Order: sequence, then C-alpha cells, then structure tokens
Amino acid sequence: MEDNSFRKRLGFLIFAIVLDAFANALMIDSNMGSAVWTASAVNISTLLHTSYGTTLFIYAVIVTIVNQLLLGKFDSHIFISNLLFSLPFSYLVGFFSNILNPFNLNYLPIYSRFLVDLLGLIFVSMGTSIYQRCNLIQHPNDEMAYLLRFKYLHGSAGWGQLVSYTPPVIIMIICFILTGHILSVGIGTILAMFCQGIIIGISDKIVVPSLKHHYSF
Repeated sequence: MEDNSFRKRLGFLIFAIVLDAFANALMIDSNMGSAVWTASAVNISTLLHTSYGTTLFIYAVIVTIVNQLLLGKFDSHIFISNLLFSLPFSYLVGFFSNILNPFNLNYLPIYSRFLVDLLGLIFVSMGTSIYQRCNLIQHPNDEMAYLLRFKYLHGSAGWGQLVSYTPPVIIMIICFILTGHILSVGIGTILAMFCQGIIIGISDKIVVPSLKHHYSF
C-alpha cells in the first residue's frame, strides 16, 4: 500500500533532511572526500571566503534556476520547494559539522575515517531517496538528478546522478586552476560519483518502501 498520508510524508521529509545534512557533515569532517556537490561547495566557499552555509544556499539558488531550464517551463511549485528545502538544509550541514568538530574525526585511523565517510555516503543516499519519494520538496541538486533521471534517462538513478555531477566537477576544476589546490575531494567523492545513484535506487526499494515516486513532466 502506498503511504499517501501528508502527515507521515511530512514526518519522513523532516527526518530525511536532518539525516542528509548530518551525513554530509560526517563526510566533510572525516576528510576522506565529500559528496560531489558538497565538495564543490567547500571549494567555492574557500575561494570566495564565504561561510559554508551561505555558499551552499547561493549555490542552491543557481541550481534551482537551472532546473527550470531543464523543465522547459516555469514550475512555481518546484521553484519554491527547491528554495524551501535549501535554506534549512544549507545551514544544518554547517551546524552538524561544527557539532562534530570536537570528535576530531579527521584524526582517526584512515580505515576508521573511510568507514565514517562510507556511512555518510549511505545515509546521504538514503535521505535523498526518502525525500524524493515524499513528493513534497527536495534539494535543487537532487531535483536536477531527478529531472534528468525521469525526463531524459529512462528512470536510471545511476545515470541521473552521474550526469548531474557535471556542473560541480567543472566548478572544482575551475577552483583548482585558480587556487592550485582542491579541498574535500577523496575516495568518498569518487564513490559518491559512481555509487550514490545506485544506492539511491536500492534505497527506493528497501527503505520505507511504502513511499512511492510521483513524477509528471
């Protein structure tokens, strides 16, 4: 049976936003490589000397506009919902990262840091899967992957995620050219690039399976 209760979907949405933000913070603080969009935002934040939360939010606004271009029409619901998701999420990542700082995750043995990073990637993917299926609001970065997945790539979560990584990868290359170094990129970033979409697809089936995808383009 599909879980269409608005109250339940709202509860799952809030849980997914918190889970996703915490998981991104885990990946940042493990220093083994963040998710692709997150790593890109870390490099922009350092380049422009802006706070991480503010950088994430401005980044999200730009991606929200790009999503409207992908749609080929103005969809006020998607536009507003992308912004509504971005504001709390952007600052929650910074909040959780600050909370995790005293644990000095980046000083753990390398295998422990890898496990923390991998756990973060799995939780990011699970959170993304849940809030996509809540069909209420979602982050513009994931909206882009969602649009690519169902509108252009025949429902493939893996290809949708991979193609959506083109902009952040290009931005990280530009940051590297300008600064001579690149931050928050490592094995976790590589795994996120090639495995996050696959984990999202698996999570669609086994994590809260009563939630179903709803899409119409």
